[in-house]
Amino acid sequence: MALPRRFLPPLSALTAFEAAARHESFTAAASELNVSQAAVSRRVQLLEELLGLTLFERIRQRVVLTPAGAGYARELQDALGRIGAATVNTMAARSGNAILTVATLPTFGTRWLIPRLPAFAEAHPQITVNLPTRIETFDFAAEPLDAAISFGDPVWPGAVVDRLIEEELVPVVSKKLLARHRIRKPEDLFKLPLLQQSTRQSAWADWFAAVNVAAPAVPLGPRYGQFAMVVQAAVVGLGAAIVPRFLVEPELKDGSLVVPFEQSIGSKQAYCLFYPEARRNDPALRAFRDWLLDVVQQAKIKA
Repeated sequence: MALPRRFLPPLSALTAFEAAARHESFTAAASELNVSQAAVSRRVQLLEELLGLTLFERIRQRVVLTPAGAGYARELQDALGRIGAATVNTMAARSGNAILTVATLPTFGTRWLIPRLPAFAEAHPQITVNLPTRIETFDFAAEPLDAAISFGDPVWPGAVVDRLIEEELVPVVSKKLLARHRIRKPEDLFKLPLLQQSTRQSAWADWFAAVNVAAPAVPLGPRYGQFAMVVQAAVVGLGAAIVPRFLVEPELKDGSLVVPFEQSIGSKQAYCLFYPEARRNDPALRAFRDWLLDVVQQAKIKA
């Protein structure tokens, strides 16, 4: 249902307010929009009159968002972002090209997906893949996303889920540490700092339980926000790490990390591709999905 026209302020007023809110400065907003400071002030004032709200507090030489202004700015930035994305996609479609925006977990994107994307780009040169990162829950209805790659099997109404890679966690240690410490049995890992990924704090305890060893009573080692950081910390010798095997394939291949004990622990969850049901038959998304599933299947066959 279309909104009544009276609820649609002039775009010039909206862009002036968004820029002023982002910079918290009418002067900086004017410079960005290539208009005068007085023009930005007039447009924001017009918007305030239309809304019946005060969006900025004028404090000496500064402007500060009111609570209502801050909330409106967040909503407006999302809306303008969607308009911009729709415009770019439409222009790309006119030229015969397509743009896919696929949110991904930072480490998965950096260490697994991007190294494989050249093959997709070669096979589909008309498709550009944008990769914003997401750690938190995403919302297809509220964000200009075509698809997302995340860990777990959550249920999103109206979304299709394709399982990609199941997680197999293994311990890894750098050659530097192995040269300095005698690691012959799982208990020997207690000699080393046990590095942790902050959302998988039970991983070490689960692994020790799998090898029938009581978890250490002493606190574990440093926590890191992403697996990429955990991997790098292990490479430089800050401790032993427990990580998904597929995320450390390069380090295992070049020998900078080794798996001292082959016992692994799995998970019922997996890295999955999510996309809206309404986009299921989009040609660009279908090409990306089919390529991604084929890459995963080929990796399983080789393993």
